[in-house]
Amino acid sequence: MRDRKKAAGAAHGKRGSTDSTQGPADVSTDGGYNAGMAVFSYIIGGIIVWSLIGWGLDYLWGTRWIVLAGALLGAVGGFYLSHMHGLTSSRKIADGRHAPSAPSQDGKDNAK
Repeated sequence: MRDRKKAAGAAHGKRGSTDSTQGPADVSTDGGYNAGMAVFSYIIGGIIVWSLIGWGLDYLWGTRWIVLAGALLGAVGGFYLSHMHGLTSSRKIADGRHAPSAPSQDGKDNAK
């Protein structure tokens, strides 16, 4: 529920008011770092988990190659999960165009 005093202060431009025109993209500026860490975690976690599973199967069956297949499967699975969560695709703005890489000189979005 909104505070009526804060809403009234924002309408009159008083100090301490927040700008309500900020979109969800303005909330966090470290989204690229967080997405990179998530991709890294998925891939490394997949390699560790599936390598341990492969190591256990190698121990049970007396082979030596399943641990390597498990590591490869974990890496591919981690990349697949990060891709399905949208962490490896380029960011796009609302109308479907690619987001600009830097602000333009005139302050407008001139990305093509």
